[in-house]
Amino acid sequence: MATIDHLDLVVTDLERSLGFYRALLRPLGYTRQSEIVGERGERVVYLGTERRTGSVSLRQAQSDAHPVPYDRYAVGLHHLAFRAPSRAVVDEVAAWLLESDATVENMPQEWPYGPGYYACFFHDPDGIKLELVHEPSEVELMERVDALQRRIAELEGRAG
Repeated sequence: MATIDHLDLVVTDLERSLGFYRALLRPLGYTRQSEIVGERGERVVYLGTERRTGSVSLRQAQSDAHPVPYDRYAVGLHHLAFRAPSRAVVDEVAAWLLESDATVENMPQEWPYGPGYYACFFHDPDGIKLELVHEPSEVELMERVDALQRRIAELEGRAG
């Protein structure tokens, strides 16, 4: 299965953004941290999974060519979505975002993008739009359908 190996983000304040992204990504399994020296001698910090299935790296901005906060409707990144293992994790992270005074665009809710698509939209310290989403697997959807069918049969049995 093809995946993105890593995504590099340039931030205005590396330490501030490291704190934010560490707390955001830890519940998603991004617990490994490594560092390299970038091509301009800058510190680049990678936050990744133990299974090395991808990482997000952060580096300090070295140019003021783009406005802050980031304009997601200009050429470049519109938003970045992270997959959550459950709705509960989406809810936990949303609670943390509120406690952290982060900018939350939309609290967790189901969206019409697919069956059970449950997501929260928010912004990082530089205004980059992020999404945390849980999409149930096919097995989870089938379990939900089976539970609904049992409930319907139960209600019909009572009515009949």
